[in-house]
Amino acid sequence: MSGSIPGQNTASEAGDHPDPPGNGSSMPKLTLAALGVVYGDIGTSPLYAVRDCFFGANPVAVTPADMLGVLSLIFWSLVLVISVKYLLVVMRADNNGEGGILALLALIDPWRHGLKYLKRPMSKALILLGIFGAALLFGDGMLTPAISVLSAVEGLQIAAPHLGHLVIPITIAILILLFLFQKRGTAKVGSLFGPIIIVWFVVLAALGIASISANPQVLKAVNPWLAVSLFLRTPQDAFLVLGGVFLVVTGGEALYADMGHFGSRPIRLAWFGLVLPALVLNYFGQGAYILAHPVDAVHPFYNLVPGWGVYPMIALATVVTVIASQAVISGTFSLTRQAIQLHQSPPLRVVQTSPEEIGQIYVPFMNWLLFTGTVALVIGFGTSADLASAYGVAVSTTMVITTMLAYFIMRDHWHWSRPLRWTVTAAFLVSDLAFFGANLSKIVEGGWFPLAVGGIALLLMLTWDSGNRLYHSRISQRYMSIEDFITSLKLDMPQRIPGTAVFLTGSDLVPGGLLHHLKLNQVLHEQVLLLTVVTEDIPRVAANNRLEVKALPCGFYRVYVRYGFMQNPNIPVALKLCDEQKLIPDLEPYMVTYYADRATLVVTDDASVMRPWRKRLYCFMVRNSQRVMDFYDLPSGRSVELGIQVEI
Repeated sequence: MSGSIPGQNTASEAGDHPDPPGNGSSMPKLTLAALGVVYGDIGTSPLYAVRDCFFGANPVAVTPADMLGVLSLIFWSLVLVISVKYLLVVMRADNNGEGGILALLALIDPWRHGLKYLKRPMSKALILLGIFGAALLFGDGMLTPAISVLSAVEGLQIAAPHLGHLVIPITIAILILLFLFQKRGTAKVGSLFGPIIIVWFVVLAALGIASISANPQVLKAVNPWLAVSLFLRTPQDAFLVLGGVFLVVTGGEALYADMGHFGSRPIRLAWFGLVLPALVLNYFGQGAYILAHPVDAVHPFYNLVPGWGVYPMIALATVVTVIASQAVISGTFSLTRQAIQLHQSPPLRVVQTSPEEIGQIYVPFMNWLLFTGTVALVIGFGTSADLASAYGVAVSTTMVITTMLAYFIMRDHWHWSRPLRWTVTAAFLVSDLAFFGANLSKIVEGGWFPLAVGGIALLLMLTWDSGNRLYHSRISQRYMSIEDFITSLKLDMPQRIPGTAVFLTGSDLVPGGLLHHLKLNQVLHEQVLLLTVVTEDIPRVAANNRLEVKALPCGFYRVYVRYGFMQNPNIPVALKLCDEQKLIPDLEPYMVTYYADRATLVVTDDASVMRPWRKRLYCFMVRNSQRVMDFYDLPSGRSVELGIQVEI
């Protein structure tokens, strides 16, 4: 799907795939980094997941049979959803090394081939599903920091009950520091994340082993029949408790989204070598403690910790939850950049915080939007137990959508046989839909929040796309083609002045700014570059494939600058590359004058294409989006915005 703000360029064409990042790095280093970034989210689930199953909104009875049934559900959920679905199957669907639902959507033909496929109902439904799945992750970006940090700080209620009233203020203070830190980026402290997470998982395993040794019968939970027996005995309670069990796999989408930073092998190695064993041992250890102390298990995670270690554990858990939150927030920034580059979002200011790591970015608007939502959740819900009622709805919905999209990858890219792809998809959907159905019961208790955030994000993304299509259709009716314009110049050539002018255009039409410039000033530069930025449906475009230049008559050049959807466009840098490659003679990049259209939109009552209220919403988004000059890093001293008026 294409589209852009008025005056911004847009196109979508195929390009060469660059090498995936990280190929030259050592496996141990990448594995350590993956531990620090990828597994923070799923690694903090022991703080609240087991507690929600037995003391949450839909608890099961604390009996040996039910305990073993729930632990079996937890074990096999980790194996089937994370190990099999994501690590062994879905992560094979990489878009030139990048993962995540938008990268997955970009692989599917209806997206790749654009408008001609949108007339097909199934193709349109797939795109809408993919965009909605991405929109839901914005709600998850608010929920994860709230529940993670709050659940860690709640350990104070175990160590010092008289300090319980400080849990909310301390949580908010930590969140303030966390979001203030975003503008500095994570490059300076990134090397610390891996060792801290290793300590965390080792401690998880040690606490679990100590508790299991006192009640080893919980190890029987590896038998899947115990999970089946739970459903046979109490089907309703077993189904509802899946909402709590699902909390152990909520980091699955993060695994896939972060694949582009580390590659699939380090992520798999870290999971099977450390993360999975540590999580299973800790979950089983919590179950053993609850069986031995069914009345006193107020907070089963912290109950595993000896009295002398509660305060150090609170400190460690808080640091780990901050790391987990950092990973989710960074993932939201990456998702925002993908949405901008795929023209599903207004252009926002994106700051590159590291010269080495392209994935380390900061989006100020999204940062403070996430902060506002996160603090509101902490104040509104008050406890991590209540927040657990809202957590899971968005991620479970996204997991269902991921499975549906993965089916088309199995069919069109991997060319699996029909029986194989139907069997694999059905197996994944059984668990996905079961978790989705169980989480639906949370909607009234708080699950409405991520759905509302996702719905609003979807409305904005679709309105942006529809508004851009309407805008460009109106422009196409007003302006002539480049070929016709140059033909008219040959008949009546205006005065030419020294220098080079770059006019940004999103199509093969003459930009309105060029026509106004010629009409008002009656002159043209000796060289005129009509430049279009092309966003490819791959993550990155190598520098040697960046430029395409076509010489036209009368000193005109048609220039295409190509970027991937994980890259930030910079036109002056691209022109410097153009000069280095001698694609345009006498080009002096530091002496170029840039021209961009600045449209004033006038809303009409015509509702045949788009309802007036959505047109007004689109106009509001245009007015508050980043200026074209800033988005493309055009130098302010040599850039001119030319106003045009367009009725939509």
